[in-house]
Amino acid sequence: MAEQTSTYTLDEALVAVGFGKFQGWLIVYAGLGSIAEAMEVMILSFIGPSVKSEWNLSSTEESLITTVVFAGMLIGAYSWGFVSDNFGRRKGLLSIAIVTSGASVLSAFSPNYISLVVLRCIGGIGLGGGPTYNSWFLEFVPAPSRGIWMVIFSTFWTVGTIVEAFLAWIIIPRYGWRWLLAISAIPALATLVFYKLVPESPRYLCLKGQTTEAYDILKQASMVNQSQLPSGILLSDQITCSDQDLDAVEDTLLLSPKRNKKIALKTSFSTLWMLFSANMCKTTFLLWMLFFGNSFSYYGIILLTSELSNGDNACTSFTLLTANGSDDAIYRDVFITSLAELPGLVFASFIVDRIGRKHSMELMFIIGFVFLLPLLSVQSEIFTMVSLFGSRMFIIGTFTVANIYAPEIYPTAVRATGVGIASSVGRIGGMICPLVAVSLVSECHQTAAIILFEVVIILSGLCVMLFPHETMARELADTVSDPVSPKEENVDVN
Repeated sequence: MAEQTSTYTLDEALVAVGFGKFQGWLIVYAGLGSIAEAMEVMILSFIGPSVKSEWNLSSTEESLITTVVFAGMLIGAYSWGFVSDNFGRRKGLLSIAIVTSGASVLSAFSPNYISLVVLRCIGGIGLGGGPTYNSWFLEFVPAPSRGIWMVIFSTFWTVGTIVEAFLAWIIIPRYGWRWLLAISAIPALATLVFYKLVPESPRYLCLKGQTTEAYDILKQASMVNQSQLPSGILLSDQITCSDQDLDAVEDTLLLSPKRNKKIALKTSFSTLWMLFSANMCKTTFLLWMLFFGNSFSYYGIILLTSELSNGDNACTSFTLLTANGSDDAIYRDVFITSLAELPGLVFASFIVDRIGRKHSMELMFIIGFVFLLPLLSVQSEIFTMVSLFGSRMFIIGTFTVANIYAPEIYPTAVRATGVGIASSVGRIGGMICPLVAVSLVSECHQTAAIILFEVVIILSGLCVMLFPHETMARELADTVSDPVSPKEENVDVN
């Protein structure tokens, strides 16, 4: 009798299921989405000069090819989060795959400049869905191992940047930019091809009262992982289901479709408002500032490396990493500097589940700050290389942990929307950075540019210190008003 009346939560079910082959497939699929996003963003560093030369574009027209992509990502980051929170993670992922793969492939066949700009903007809207992959995968990972697996997931982004730099190095000098666009669309196409194998998030299903479907997915996961769900009834949002009660619960849900539709409609209009409720307002604005600072610093260091690698730069007497002036030198430079992210991700994976999300970001912001300090004045080639590599290592680390912390601190009801909007704010930092900081370097104001980077890093670190809660090993909240359990007294999202 006790066994029939016992209950277990979704987080307890995930712990029992464990991390196995089932999640292994999920991380591969989500990783394909991350690789696709990284490759499509990195490609902007390579196709501009080739397109400019072929179509006799002005510098402004060349820059617009990049600008429209980031503008599209601003739209997409919020839009896909809204779709995923209100219509399901699967529908969000399908929409993202269709838009991204379609625009990416068609871009390779652009007959003129206008069509290329329009297609790249549409592709940017699709790329804005990157955080949805992050949130979807997170909801399948058991709490005790969430940190390290989310860092491992982040390595797919780095793999995408390295692969894209390598492809550009090989393809553009020999076959041109159209072939690079076509081949770079393969990961996005793969997300569309394998979509049918994608399960809905059981956490999202439980939030919507569809615990029957959630239980089925958890049961499938336990079979694939050769584990066993806890005995008793799955408890979620005051709706339960077990082996004995599945049919009864399903019948109950089918009896009230109008009520479910009304609830869904109300949720659609209230999702955005939840982010600015008394419980979430502080967290939301701090996350916006953190994502802005991270993007500004990360993309700024990449562009700064390109500026100091430019042999035509009148402000430096050396070319970083390569000095032979060959046509493919810039591709080789970007490829080598991209490798700096790997040790940063290894370091982040080592500390994220040991000292917590907040302390991890604080520590890596401090180390990244220190690595940039020598560049306040012009240094030798080797010293400049070490400083840029070191700062990029640890800024990618803070970027990675921030992308773990954000979906953990937001409840399921607003997770994809909240992370999507924070990502949009981050894109603004990526857009502003070349206009402000890197232009200072090109005008021989390297010290001013480094001071600006350092100030942004300090402010980002202060935002981390002001976050109200640590999320390491805590259960994910489902609603803004979820109560905190005694064992989580110091890490409540509310």
